[in-house]
Amino acid sequence: MKKPIKRLNWAVLGLGVCILGTVSFAAEDYSVARTIDGQPDLQGVWANNAITPIERPVTFGNRELLTDDEMQFLERRMAEIAEKGGDALFGESVFEAVFSGNESSRDTATGNYDQQWMADRTLQNRTSQIVDPPNGRYPPLTAAAEKHAAERVIYRRDHPADSWLDRSLSERCVNRGVPNLRAGYNSYWQIVQTKDYVVIIQEMFHDVRVIPLTDMPALYEDIRLWNGSSRGYWDGDTLVVDTRNFSERSNPGLNTVARVYQERISRISDAELEYDFIVSDPGTYTGKYTRRVIFEDSDDSIYEYACHEGNYGMRNILSGHRAEEVRARAGIK
Repeated sequence: MKKPIKRLNWAVLGLGVCILGTVSFAAEDYSVARTIDGQPDLQGVWANNAITPIERPVTFGNRELLTDDEMQFLERRMAEIAEKGGDALFGESVFEAVFSGNESSRDTATGNYDQQWMADRTLQNRTSQIVDPPNGRYPPLTAAAEKHAAERVIYRRDHPADSWLDRSLSERCVNRGVPNLRAGYNSYWQIVQTKDYVVIIQEMFHDVRVIPLTDMPALYEDIRLWNGSSRGYWDGDTLVVDTRNFSERSNPGLNTVARVYQERISRISDAELEYDFIVSDPGTYTGKYTRRVIFEDSDDSIYEYACHEGNYGMRNILSGHRAEEVRARAGIK
């Protein structure tokens, strides 16, 4: 029997009351329910709200699990942070804040959402999502990727907003990337199945992945898509999804077209999905890596993410930079 996941209700914590719930892991002999077509039933709304960091903090070395004392400390510190009602801590920032003591927003210039905007976060006793390499960290960057990243930093410093093209795809409401595994903010997936297709819905820039399970031929190499081309099949009770044919425009980098993803999705209890994300990205990393996310069953609704419709931030970024250019030409500091 694995250890339970604990859920913290941030809204209640903000009132100074700590409510802890538990989601039990299944026994090893768990038998997954079947759809009318006899396939493992993965359907439902699934939440990715755990605070587990992607990379393992170096202080934990090769240790995969937190101790009971560390879990208690984690619970206590999360309650303290929530009671302060400060800036929202996105993704793994909660874990970082708990152990580092740095509870400020990453956006130190303009501030951020406050904590009430975030979903209820959950605790797991894992020290990282990355399970391979064993040190829980990304493989080293290639030499070309390191050079490219340094050049991007310099370019972004000197050309922060010459045009909208200098801003990220997510800021422009164009693409968040597939799969979107950011935790705690629009981090819900809905899975719908038929005999021949699996559909994964995530309301972030309106991405819906329609994944064929039939023997459909792969796309030609010269056909490139923002979210790649996915093909699925069953490996026992595990859904396996292979995705390739990415467009370079979907994630500006080095050799994006060579990137290949494999996702392995298994229902491990009535309340959890185990999701493994195996990445081969030879333009960026010197080796493959695997992330593991435990999704939790949720009764929450998925709401429309209206990004383009209210993206006044992009207009303000560009107009603000134009004002800076006018001041610079006038010699005003």
